[in-house]
Amino acid sequence: MSIKIGARLKIMRALGIDLPGLSRKSITNRPNPPGQHGPNSGRRRKSEYGLALMEKQKLRFNYGVSERQLRTMMVRARRKDGPSGEILLQMLECRLDNVVFRAGWAPTIPAARQLVSHCHILLNGKRANIASIRLKPGDEVSVRNRSRAMSMVVNTSMVPSLERPEWLNYDETKFTAKITRLPEADEVPFPIEIHLVVELYAKSM
Repeated sequence: MSIKIGARLKIMRALGIDLPGLSRKSITNRPNPPGQHGPNSGRRRKSEYGLALMEKQKLRFNYGVSERQLRTMMVRARRKDGPSGEILLQMLECRLDNVVFRAGWAPTIPAARQLVSHCHILLNGKRANIASIRLKPGDEVSVRNRSRAMSMVVNTSMVPSLERPEWLNYDETKFTAKITRLPEADEVPFPIEIHLVVELYAKSM
């Protein structure tokens, strides 16, 4: 999902929320919906379907996944033991591009995806260039030696977009981040009513 910077802000304003994975900017100064009537229209009361759709769009745009990818993950989550909503969030948080972002090497997930696709990232010591790879506890991600001097990596690692999560063991001297456990639903860095997403897909599966 390639989205221009201006469009990212419009997306967040339309959803009424900051999405840290999508943009480092905030809608605090312009919280109203985009468009000619945005400042005066307020936020209209949404139907049950509209609310569920908005929650799903939060996931899609923050993590940069397509509708097809999200639906496939939902199908897989429902096949596993445990709450399917929490499992879906774990799948999204444990994607390689998101782990690179949460480790603090890129300002956004699109930027992290670029690092991965350009082979700047190692997974368990081996080159990895597929952003959608799903990691598990024990996996270690690192920045290649020749890529550690990149201005984006250096600057972002000093001032990461988000505080590094507890489920990542980060070593700033080695530029490594190891997954120690699966993330919890309440560790997702933005408010999400995941049960609405589960109910939305349940009606169409």
